Amino acid sequence: MAKNDLIAGSLWDEYSNKVQELMNNPKHQGEITPEDAESRGHKLIVADYGAESCGDAVRLYWEIDPETDKIVDAKFKSFGCGTAIASSDMMTELCIGKTVDEAVKITNIDVEKALRDDPDTPAVPPQKMHCSVMAYDVIKKAAGLYKGVDAESFEDEIIVCECARVSLGTIKEVIKLNDLKTVEEITDYTKAGGFCKSCIKPGGHEEREYYLVDILAETRREMEEEKMKEALEAADNGDFENMTLVGQIKAIDSIIDENVRQFLVMDGGNMEVVDIKKGDEYIDVYIRYLGACSGCASSTTGTLYAIESTLKEKLSPKIRVLPI
Repeated sequence: MAKNDLIAGSLWDEYSNKVQELMNNPKHQGEITPEDAESRGHKLIVADYGAESCGDAVRLYWEIDPETDKIVDAKFKSFGCGTAIASSDMMTELCIGKTVDEAVKITNIDVEKALRDDPDTPAVPPQKMHCSVMAYDVIKKAAGLYKGVDAESFEDEIIVCECARVSLGTIKEVIKLNDLKTVEEITDYTKAGGFCKSCIKPGGHEEREYYLVDILAETRREMEEEKMKEALEAADNGDFENMTLVGQIKAIDSIIDENVRQFLVMDGGNMEVVDIKKGDEYIDVYIRYLGACSGCASSTTGTLYAIESTLKEKLSPKIRVLPI
C-alpha cells in the first residue's frame, strides 16, 4: 500500500519507520488454534479487548507452557487503524519469551518506545498514543484469564482517566518524555481527559483524587528541579564553563537563591540574570537589579561584590558580574 493511500502530506512523517512497516507487514498477526497448542502440550489463552472511545479492538493469543508459565508463542488480530495494528504487533512481540508475570509488567509506554526509530522521537502522532494503551490492557486481560483472577488485580498504578484507562505514572512519564506544557497536549498524547473530562480539573461530574492540571504542575516542577540538580552537579564537577547558556543561567539562579536573594528581598529589592557572554579571560554575567536594589548605592559596590564573590566561589573564578 502506498503511503499516500494511508496518510497525506507531512503527517506521514510523524510515524516512525517501524510503525509504517508494521502497519502493512505485521510479524505476528494471525491466530493459534486450541489443537495446535494442545499438540505441543501447551495452554491457549485468548483475550479480547475493545476501546469504546475509538472503536478499535484487539484479540490476543498466548500459547503458554504451563510448567514454566512462559509464553512460547503469541499472535494477535486487530480490528482498527494502522497504528492499532502496529502497536498490537509490537505488544505481541514483547510478550514472546516472557513469563506471564513478566509480560503483565509491559506498559503502553514500553510498546510506544519499542516502536521508535530513535529514543528521543515519538513513534506516532499524539492523537494515536491511545492505541498502545489498548495493547497494554489486553495483556492484563490475558494474564487474568490464565491466572483465574480479575484483570484489574494486576493494576499497581493509580488510574487517573477511567475512560481511556491512563495511569498516573503514564501521564507523568509522557509529560517528561515529550516536554508537555499544557493539559491539551496531555490529552493529545494519552487521550486522558478527552472523553468525560472529569479528570481535567475539579468541578466535573465526578470527583477525582488526581487531576491533570495538578499532575502537570507537579511534574513540570519536578522537571525543573531535575534540570537544576543536573546544572548544580555539573557546576560542582567544574563543568560550568561548558554548560549551555540555559544551564549556566539556571546554575547561577540556584546559587543566588541559596546565598543572596533572600537578603535583597528583605531590603525590598531583587535581581535577575539578563545574559551571559564568554570571553577568553572572563565569563561576563549581566544582571539587572529590581525594586529597591535598582537605586541603591551599594548595588555597584558591596552588593555587587557579594554576588560576584559567591558566584566565583561556587561556579567559576572566571565569572565577572556586570549590572546593566
